[in-house]
Amino acid sequence: MKEEVKLMKGNEAIAHAAVRYGCDGYFGYPITPQSEVLETLEALMPWETTGMVVLQAESEVASINMVYGGASTGKAVMTSSSSPGISLMQEGMSYIAAGELPALVVNVMRGGPGLGTIQPSQSDYFQATKGGGHGDYHYIVLAPSTVQEMADFVALGFDLAFKYRTPAMLLADGIVGQMMEKVVLPEPRPRRTAEEIARQCPWAVTGNPSDRKPNVLTTLELESDKMEVNNRRLQATYRQIEQNEVRYQEYFTDDAEVVFVAFGSIARICLKAIEDARGQGIKVGLLRPITLWPFPTEEISRLANRVKGMMVVELNAGQMIEDVKLAVEGRVPVYHYGRMGGVIPNPQEVFDATLSHFPFLKK
Repeated sequence: MKEEVKLMKGNEAIAHAAVRYGCDGYFGYPITPQSEVLETLEALMPWETTGMVVLQAESEVASINMVYGGASTGKAVMTSSSSPGISLMQEGMSYIAAGELPALVVNVMRGGPGLGTIQPSQSDYFQATKGGGHGDYHYIVLAPSTVQEMADFVALGFDLAFKYRTPAMLLADGIVGQMMEKVVLPEPRPRRTAEEIARQCPWAVTGNPSDRKPNVLTTLELESDKMEVNNRRLQATYRQIEQNEVRYQEYFTDDAEVVFVAFGSIARICLKAIEDARGQGIKVGLLRPITLWPFPTEEISRLANRVKGMMVVELNAGQMIEDVKLAVEGRVPVYHYGRMGGVIPNPQEVFDATLSHFPFLKK
């Protein structure tokens, strides 16, 4: 079959990919800069072609609880929002994680704190990777840097969520959500039948009182010993994910003296800075985490054994740098360059900041 290439925004790519994945339901609420996800789904009208439910809920709190209900039945369900809206969803996300339910949450980040700005940011890193709600839990966090990855990571996020029975988050900044690029849309998958769901998700709640052993979903456990058992089971799953699902890309690291660590759109800016630097004979490279959780700790640790320093570049005051420093363990200096409030650095700024911290590169 001939590849289907389209020019579209990152947010639009998410909507198209969700329909093609065979998503059963989307529940969301508009907020800039991700509103095109819901708008595109409404324009596609998948309820007429695939049977997918698309519902604008009355709030972000309602949205995540609808996802909670849909996920409990074994359906492939999702929501999308931006930073303040994701904050409102944190209780529901903790419940979904505790219930060991698969779901996809899309966060197209904007600047904060508070209502902040509608301009792009990466300041939700802590909230996404440390578990913004209550309790000891994680969810898988994928960080796309292209419109193509916005489309591809919908299927990847759903597949990982179902594989490990845990929520997954697609964490993009507003640049990737709003930018337009060519994208090859994935091949459509059929929605799963009720029989397939019953076979693949034997834990799912059916709502049928005639079932001989109806499943009951609850995250409440009043006995401490039993609650610890539940937590240990979750932690065992997270160790599996850490072992099997770390994803990253390296660029020009073989001979690099200094390595950038950046994700999302900022990784692209760093690549341009690297191109300019190498044109001057300056050996710098990039490690781009694709999974922010699980974080590529071992890969960064390995690089720290043979480079002279690392430069963490983010659209925030310094969040991912904490994980980089933990991986490096003081073996080489680690510095941070970040802009906030929706201000986007250019490659020259990143280059100049790097030279100020690592003057030996000027040789």
